[in-house]
Amino acid sequence: MANSPSGDSVVDRIVRVFASFPTGSGWLPLAELARRANLPQATAFRLVRQLARHGLLEISCEGSVRVGLRLWEVATRNSPTVALRDAALPFMEDVQQILNQNVNLAILEGWDVLFVERLSRRGSVENRANVAGRMPVHVSSAGLALMSYQPKNIQADYLSELEETPGYPSSEQFRGLLAEVALRGYAQLAGVVDPCTQGIAVPVADCSGRTVAALGVVVPLTELRLQSIVPVLQTAARGVGRQLSDAQRNDPSMEWIRRNRASPAMPAVRSYQ
Repeated sequence: MANSPSGDSVVDRIVRVFASFPTGSGWLPLAELARRANLPQATAFRLVRQLARHGLLEISCEGSVRVGLRLWEVATRNSPTVALRDAALPFMEDVQQILNQNVNLAILEGWDVLFVERLSRRGSVENRANVAGRMPVHVSSAGLALMSYQPKNIQADYLSELEETPGYPSSEQFRGLLAEVALRGYAQLAGVVDPCTQGIAVPVADCSGRTVAALGVVVPLTELRLQSIVPVLQTAARGVGRQLSDAQRNDPSMEWIRRNRASPAMPAVRSYQ
């Protein structure tokens, strides 16, 4: 229910407050937070104080704001991705040990790839995939691996809304990439997110055979061990799938994994800037 002159609800404004914190940020001045959340400073200050009383935000002596520990605690304790991360981490560690490169785990959330875990190694190439960070599907190997195994109507909806962006795959190119990935069983995308790296990812399937995640690595563009990397990833992905299947059979709360994470009712596909 809207209860402000602008027509937005209290929940709308609170969500905008939380969404205003950039990735990796610490303290944010209240004026900057209000600007990012598109709120009057008085409104922002009132909401911040109320949220801080519950530990969801923290306010410094100087009046700056950061996300509170209780928000992290509640989100982590109740996140549906915990079981997926628990199942995947041992296998991700094995992959990292063998390949000595960054390893990431992602799911499809709307028309974005949402990264739920990442393992990094000193001296490895730069990895733009941050935990709890998002990327549009068409610019990441994880996105290719996930979308290639979605139903045809989901793929068609995604492609119909894909914005053409210079330097990134066009909708027609992406259509071809989806078919190629589905045929060969892995996705490879070179020099798209970073001109010096390439991503390689494989699908992770649950007990029903539905693709619920993607397991991938980021390696130098000059990496030539593709025939070695892909089997390592596929073996690990099968291990994750077995662990998930066991957990699904024993825990009805994991129904979220069985559901398709993409939806034809999602917002328009965003370009990657």
